[in-house]
This record gives sequence, structure tokens and C-alpha cells, in this order.
Amino acid sequence: MTTPRTSTRPPRRDTQQRGQGQWALGYREPLNPNERMKKDSDGLEVRQRVLDIYAKTGFDGIDAGDLRGRFRWMGLYTQRAQGIPGGKTAVLEPEELEDSYFMMRVRTDGGALTSAQLRTLGGISTEFGRDVADVTDRQNIQYHWIRVEDVPEIWRRLDAVGMTTTEACGDTPRGMLNCPLAGVLADEVLDASGVMAETVARYIGDPAFSNLPRKWKTSMSGCVDHCTEPEIDDVSFVGVVNEDGEAGYDLWVGGGLSTNPMFAQRIGVFVRPDQVTDVWVAATSIFRDYGYRRQRNRARVKFLMADWGPEKFRQVMQDEYLHAELPDGPAAAPPKHDQRDHVGVAKQKDGANAVGFALRTGRISGTVLTRIADLADQYAAGRIRTTTQQKMVILDVPDERVEDLVAALAEHDLLVRPSAFRRGTMACTGLEFCKLAIVETKQHAQDLYAELEKRLPEFDVPIGINVNGCPNSCARFQTADIGFKGSMVRDANGEMVEGFQVHLGGHLGVEATFGRKFRGHKVTKAETADYCERVLRGFLDRREPGESFAAYVERADEEWLL
Repeated sequence: MTTPRTSTRPPRRDTQQRGQGQWALGYREPLNPNERMKKDSDGLEVRQRVLDIYAKTGFDGIDAGDLRGRFRWMGLYTQRAQGIPGGKTAVLEPEELEDSYFMMRVRTDGGALTSAQLRTLGGISTEFGRDVADVTDRQNIQYHWIRVEDVPEIWRRLDAVGMTTTEACGDTPRGMLNCPLAGVLADEVLDASGVMAETVARYIGDPAFSNLPRKWKTSMSGCVDHCTEPEIDDVSFVGVVNEDGEAGYDLWVGGGLSTNPMFAQRIGVFVRPDQVTDVWVAATSIFRDYGYRRQRNRARVKFLMADWGPEKFRQVMQDEYLHAELPDGPAAAPPKHDQRDHVGVAKQKDGANAVGFALRTGRISGTVLTRIADLADQYAAGRIRTTTQQKMVILDVPDERVEDLVAALAEHDLLVRPSAFRRGTMACTGLEFCKLAIVETKQHAQDLYAELEKRLPEFDVPIGINVNGCPNSCARFQTADIGFKGSMVRDANGEMVEGFQVHLGGHLGVEATFGRKFRGHKVTKAETADYCERVLRGFLDRREPGESFAAYVERADEEWLL
């Protein structure tokens, strides 16, 4: 297979996509402010300006195009000023919403960390980020309260342990997902760690892919549980075994949530491990060259896939970028288990154990991150992983040390055997720091699962409760059993207060579906525990043997769910 490259064919005159701002069709003039910003200066160039200029001038000296645009290419967003209520989110201008501090996102591709890296991450949080950190559902570590003056020192410390913030945000290939137990579980289809490392090393920070139409989310995994949630990624390589018994990947393209959720579609090819990087380059190049750039809200690859379909995507990929045909391939086997978070104790193929534990909806401190690094050295071999469910895992724990580690983690409220509610609840950044949010999420989600533990101690089945502060679905509310989408709602007194639109019965895997919603049905923030209790008690009373909550919602009368 030849190395993929940008197509040199003459522009097509495809009337369906004429005027969508696609580079491959000759539309190179920027059609919106974001595209003009990127044409004026590549986002990767902002790193040097941070080092040479902004770290010395401070926040007030930052060019507006860099501040609200190109800084994202280095993993930096301005954070929300404290005390601004959610009702003001759509009213105020960005400069009125933002504080002089930054959220910083650190790439942890595949969630793979050494104890030295985690100790560095913890120290940065403690020293520069007011001891606040988040483990995100993209396996990243995220800081708040970062000053631009401190960014060069943070980068220096990250670089010293082989880490970076480059392209953690922006219209770029974002942090890539892999199973946190890749390489250690006996029943994995194959270990994607090598092909991911190759792809990251060769192409992250490459100007060839630093100006995509929008974000580009990748997963590469051989996990039998599909823990990277390939159904909702832009491009996914899903472990599969072909009819000859050869392990490779099933290619999926076009997943994504936000205000127009769509599931990824199978392209129908079998990708050998030694082809993964080239195929990733080809798929990414299609998005770069044919992706829609006119309207920002249609610039994700899911819209291109909806118009093209998998057959055309495959043909263009083979003809214009790979210059070779890929063989037809089988569909990946369905997920082996419904829960994908790797919480609990799992036996590794070498006889040791992986010990996964739940945080408080992803929120943690630098102090505790440092303590986890110490525990990983004390009880295991210093290997830690983050998951796509805002959880963490320590690998390589000997049998005789498992229970001691479980107890040591519990001292920091890191639970290896959490309740169904603690285990299944996720939350986005929310109103506390996010300029797009309408509702506070992190603390509310923690209060919610704690209240449900008290009210429903007998609840005995997995349940996903995802709390999102706005419609953008960073916490994936459409795919949760109970998804809360933040909005302003009227309470019993007619006052506008923080609340949520409810989505019920979303799930991935076999017969994946987005959550069911009901016209006009919303709950106030104060009502969420009462609402969850009412709906879940109804489920316990009416469920059939072995029935999941999502299956129950699908057949439930509407009155049971309101």
C-alpha cells in the first residue's frame, strides 16, 4: 500500500455539496470567522507566541484570535468567570463570560500513564491549578485556574515525562482512545497500543492535519467490550477477526453527538494492523479535503457521511488516497458486556490483576493523583490507565496485594466496588468553569448519586446517569439510561431556574439507540433525585426477568416515565 497523500485530481462538480466550503471542490476561500482565523495563522504557530510573548505580557496582552481560537491547538480554553448564572450564557459576549484563567487539557492517548507521568500531572494541578483536576471521558487530564504566565513551565514539566497539550483541543486530531487494559486482558481481539503510538508519533503536531473543518475524534481498540465507544467517534478501528482467523480492524466513520447525534457507519473493510496508520491518514485527509467548512454547525464528518454513505466514502478513500483496494471485512462482534468502564478487579493474562476504581464523576485533586501514583508503585508496577467513563485503573497488581490496594484507595474515596449509582454517573465540566454551560453539573451529579444510594439501596442493576450542562453532550446524555441536558426551566413559582431536559433509555452496543425524550418534559435541578427515584422504582416494580433499564424504557408507557 502506498503512503496516503492529498488528492491531486481536478475538483469535482458535485452539485449536492457545491458551496459547502470543501477544499477538494475548489472552495479555498474562508467562509466563516473560524476558517479565516485558521488561514491567517496555523493554530500550531501559537505555541511560540505563548513562550515568547504572552507568558511575559500576561492575559491582557493576548491577541483575540489567539485567545479564543488558536490557543485551543495547545489545549487551552479560557474558563468561565465565577458567579455568572446559566441564564446569561447565551446573552453575554465571550469576553464578558471569560475569566483571565484557562482550562488546560493534557493528551493522554489511550489513557496510558506511568507513575512518573501521573505524579507530574498531580504536581502541576497542585502547584498551578488550585489542586483541581478532571479525568475526562476522552481519557484526558484537564486542569482549571491555569495562568498563561505559568504555561511554559507546565509544558517543560510535561515534556520532561513525554507528555504534551498539543492538539488536545482545536480543529485537529484530538486525543485518541484505546482500551485501558490493552495488552493485558486475555480475551482482547488484539492490542492496538502499537498502531496508536505510531499514528500519534507521526501525525500529531503535523501541519498537514492541523486545519481540519472541526474536531476529529479517533479510537483504536481491540477491547471485547467496545469500551472506547466507537459508535460515537468520528473514526474508529474496532478489533475483529476475519474468516481466515486473522486479527485486524473493522473501520467505522461518522459518529458524533451534540445537537445532531448520529451513530458511526461501517465502511465494510478489513484493515490489517500494518495498514492502520495509512488508513487513518486517508480517512483524516478525506475529512480535511471534503469536510464541510461553510457552516460551523455542519462541519463534523458525520454530516459528510450522512450525505455520502459508506460506499462512497470507501471508494474515495481507496481511489484518491490509498490508491489501493482494501478487502471486504466482517462486522466486529457485539460487545461482550454492557458495562464498559473496567471498574472492579479483572484478571490479566499474566496472572496479575487490573484494579479499576470510580472517582467522583471524574473530579479529583492533584494531591490524590499524586497519591494514586504512589499506590501504583507501592502495590503494583507503576502503570495507571484512565477510562472513557471518567474512571481509573491500576495494572499489574499481584493477587496478594489486591485487597490491600482496594482498602488504600477507599481511604481517598476511590471505590473499586462502588454502588450502581456511583459507578454509573458521569458529568461534564458544567457551569463552574465552562463558558457554554447553563447548569452546574459536577457537584450536582455527586449529590444525586449519593441521594439515590440512600433512597434505593436495593437497586441491583447497572444504570448510567449522565449529567450535561448544555446541549453539546460532552457527558453523552443521549446514550445514557438517564440523560440530563442542562437548560433553564420554570419552577412551581414560575421562576426561571437551573434544570434539565430528560432523555431516557439511550444505549450503545447491540441495537444502539439514542435516549427517548418527551415533548416539553423537563425537571428542575432540585427535582432530579425525586424524578430518578420515581422512574427507577417503576422499573423495579414492572421489569421482566433479566430486563435492562433501556429495554424497559423502550416498551414503557409514557406515563411511567414522566
